[in-house]
Amino acid sequence: MDAITLGKLEPVDLRSVWNDEARSFTPWLAQEENIQVLGETIGVELEVDATEVAIGSFRADIVCKTIDDATMVIENQLDKTNHDHLGKIITYASGLGAKYIVWICRLATEEHRQAVDWLNETSVDGINYFLLEIELFQIGDSEPAPYFKIVCSPNEWAKTIIAPPKALSKTQQQHLDFWNGLKEHMTTNGTFLNLRTPRPQHWYGIAVGRSKFSLGLTRNTTAQRLGCEIYLRGKQAKIAFGLIKEVASEIEQAVGTLNWEELPEGQDCRIIQYRDAPVSDQADWSNQYAWLQERAEGFHKTFSSRIQALEL
Repeated sequence: MDAITLGKLEPVDLRSVWNDEARSFTPWLAQEENIQVLGETIGVELEVDATEVAIGSFRADIVCKTIDDATMVIENQLDKTNHDHLGKIITYASGLGAKYIVWICRLATEEHRQAVDWLNETSVDGINYFLLEIELFQIGDSEPAPYFKIVCSPNEWAKTIIAPPKALSKTQQQHLDFWNGLKEHMTTNGTFLNLRTPRPQHWYGIAVGRSKFSLGLTRNTTAQRLGCEIYLRGKQAKIAFGLIKEVASEIEQAVGTLNWEELPEGQDCRIIQYRDAPVSDQADWSNQYAWLQERAEGFHKTFSSRIQALEL
């Protein structure tokens, strides 16, 4: 039997990659693919809302929204924890009404670990504090790879994350199987899109680089149709919808005819393209995957830059 040669993980100094918290580490973490890694570590799906957010005389490094629209504030520290940053995370939590507070550092001291544990034990239900250490490793001459290590998390959080899932309905299980298959299909075919962990629901979201906007893939088992949409949320959704619709003909030249749904009964809006398909027929799923990938990539190329350039 041939000898097996393995590489050795070597630690990398954080400051050799990020020489400044505000100018290098925060912009790196705010990138979609990196904030997704953080979200997967703590078990919360995240979307960056803003960076360097003013709160009185302070500035929060990163503010995110969770999938249920709760606020998360992230404080970065490329050093060992100190009292100054502990005070900041409490200030930011109160100033923004955050439900999730994440403190990322190079090294967590025992007294600050105890302080964060105490905050989780004494805070009202629904307020969650996390303390994480970030490390970098490489093998030989490879690019350094980040690793987030959870030091403190809310009471019972770990048990919740690893607990067996509740029994899914037949429809929910089919949704989950479908989206898992789509993710595998798109990964195998080399998509440029960042794919999230599927959930047992009728839609699958993909970020487009701006908070309150998302690219959604949908499957309707009643109407037997698929959809690819740009969904606009929040108080400025109607304004954004109007600005995008001004170049509707240009957009439709790129992606085809669209349904422009202003949804007057609420504040959100939708721009969607439908396709009839036997969505419950697993034998046809490969055809549906091909259409959804082609549509998702086309929508992202067409809408993402326009959405990010909107002046709202």
